[in-house]
Amino acid sequence: MSDTSATARRKPGHTAGLLDIRNIIGSLLAIDGLILLLAGIFADTEEEKTGGINANLWAGLVLLVVGVAFIAWCRLRPVVVPDDYDADHDEGRPEGH
Repeated sequence: MSDTSATARRKPGHTAGLLDIRNIIGSLLAIDGLILLLAGIFADTEEEKTGGINANLWAGLVLLVVGVAFIAWCRLRPVVVPDDYDADHDEGRPEGH
């Protein structure tokens, strides 16, 4: 096999995994979206207050789609943390802090 195989192109390191901020944001949006979606389906829609639109249903659907998009984005393009990264010697930190 040539050096252009998928394993040869991978950078050394590990992914951020569950601590990737996109996973956290996506999970929170998806949970909120699911709660609003269920409220829109099973609770009183109060359509007279929203001009005939079931606001909980549509807001829940949008939040659920955006949350799933964040999680899919994180799975498709993970953040790779180099193995030799040393957080104690970060260049952006002032000396002595």
